[in-house]
Amino acid sequence: MYYFCRALVYIGLKIAYNLKFVGRENIPKKTPMIYCPNHRSYLDPPVVALGARGKMAFMAKESLFRNKLFSWLISSLGAFPVSRGSGDLSVLDKSAEKIAEGKSLMIFPEGTRSKDGKVGKGHSGAAVISAKSGAAIVPVGVIYGEKLRFRSRVVVKFGKPIPAEEYFTQIGGEPDPRSLVKMKKRYMSEIKALVEGDEVKNEQS
Repeated sequence: MYYFCRALVYIGLKIAYNLKFVGRENIPKKTPMIYCPNHRSYLDPPVVALGARGKMAFMAKESLFRNKLFSWLISSLGAFPVSRGSGDLSVLDKSAEKIAEGKSLMIFPEGTRSKDGKVGKGHSGAAVISAKSGAAIVPVGVIYGEKLRFRSRVVVKFGKPIPAEEYFTQIGGEPDPRSLVKMKKRYMSEIKALVEGDEVKNEQS
């Protein structure tokens, strides 16, 4: 069901936008990863998932599951509900469980969508999940013009994975707060470089 729904989304988005994927050779095959993209719109999860390898899981606002049909669609694509602002840390454990099942995880470290297109400071949740699961983090830049229109050019850039072992000596244990901050600063810096290092205008074709 996952690949069937993914194929439908791929066809729809390829028709609607001029999609381009860069750096997919950086992603190891058959290895669960933590994808960390910048966040600008609801388009970001599907376009990142289309460029990623293997099955994907990602967090979605609990309110998005109220509509039964839409809930079925996003659940088929790997979404699981999260209550925003609840402070429920169990979502980190659930995320690590998804990786243990062989699925990659998508998490937006900024926590919310950017209103001006610039990359924000970010949070360390992805680093915590990396420390718990041992999965490497792939920084991702989703790049397009000020507004999305029909046939807008959308570029998704995948950076090189950041190994958990570079920051955490004991995978699965309690991570050192300083190591979490260091890893967070690294992936946020690389996301920013991917986004701001590519001058993309909202081209029409």
